[in-house]
Amino acid sequence: MGKNRLFQEARHFVELALSNSSPDAVEAAKNALSSAYANSTLAQQQQLRQLQEKLDRIT
Repeated sequence: MGKNRLFQEARHFVELALSNSSPDAVEAAKNALSSAYANSTLAQQQQLRQLQEKLDRIT
């Protein structure tokens, strides 16, 4: 089974938002996290929650 593309994109967008906390970057990361969550495994969902917490700290 291949890697979850939405999960990988969410990680990428959160990394971008953490390095550039512009409102657009943060919004893109939030959208990516939301899209990835429903289609992820439980382990991935836990990682996505951690990414969300990191994102929450900069907003």
